[in-house]
Amino acid sequence: MNTPAKAPLTRQQVINRSAELGIAVERLRFFDEADLTSGSQGGDSSDALHRRLEGMRDYTQLTDVALRSVREPAEGLFIAESSKIIRRAHAAGLSPRSFLTSPKWLFDLADIISESDVPIFIGTDAAVESLTGFHLHRGALAAMGRPAPAPVSSLIADARRLVVIEDIVDHTNVGAIFRSAAAFGADAVLVTPRCADPLYRRSIRVSMGTVFQVPWTRIESWPGGIAELQEAGFHVAALALDDESVSLRQFAATAPERTAVVFGTEGDGLKRSTIAACDSTVMIPMSGGVDSLNVAAASAVTCFALQEE
Repeated sequence: MNTPAKAPLTRQQVINRSAELGIAVERLRFFDEADLTSGSQGGDSSDALHRRLEGMRDYTQLTDVALRSVREPAEGLFIAESSKIIRRAHAAGLSPRSFLTSPKWLFDLADIISESDVPIFIGTDAAVESLTGFHLHRGALAAMGRPAPAPVSSLIADARRLVVIEDIVDHTNVGAIFRSAAAFGADAVLVTPRCADPLYRRSIRVSMGTVFQVPWTRIESWPGGIAELQEAGFHVAALALDDESVSLRQFAATAPERTAVVFGTEGDGLKRSTIAACDSTVMIPMSGGVDSLNVAAASAVTCFALQEE
């Protein structure tokens, strides 16, 4: 026998429950599909609606990767998707600009939401999908303030194991690399200028929020930045197939105290100029006719091999 679906909470029920949980009622901004349409038509009433729903622009066109990849860094924000990711961002000390959810998911985050005073946009499922461009089935979104990037020098000052990713443009791979870096004890990740944004929604989701856990920054001069790492005492190893490559097992057995490993693009691997600037070249021995691994898999194998006891 099928269990009947629960009726959605009414606005008044949401207001009453929010007040019980210490969430100020004036923070609640309810909207539906009609509001989204009215807000674009002008006039006195739509101006008032626009003011009430100001801030929802952070959540528009979330499926347009090219647009969001430019907008989010420029506007100093990123989007945390799902209650779990929002909790990890909160635990890392990052501050929300607003929350977006539906009535049925609002109170899953009541403890976190009650700690801030930012707007809470509460829409019907259809309205949220219309606004964002996709069906929100992970509970909630939060527009978060993007932290200022740390200088490379301060990020690496006390580090012993670094992961450097060169021109990796696939957000899934970037997120998976961060997850491996966190799992196997890398101290920091350096991202070259052309790499995909680690704080893009999909990167964060694939990383399971570890992008908030592992210190990272962009290294603006590349491959010139390799010299900065070497001057700081790092042995910089390129992961690449090369006539002079040593096996990862051999390299790991005598790895220098401070080691940075550079991983290249999904298709072409590392640039020749990058390999030439590195101190050594390392390869992962393979069998079964396989000559390479996906860069995310290769980073996991390498980070595991180089993790310190």
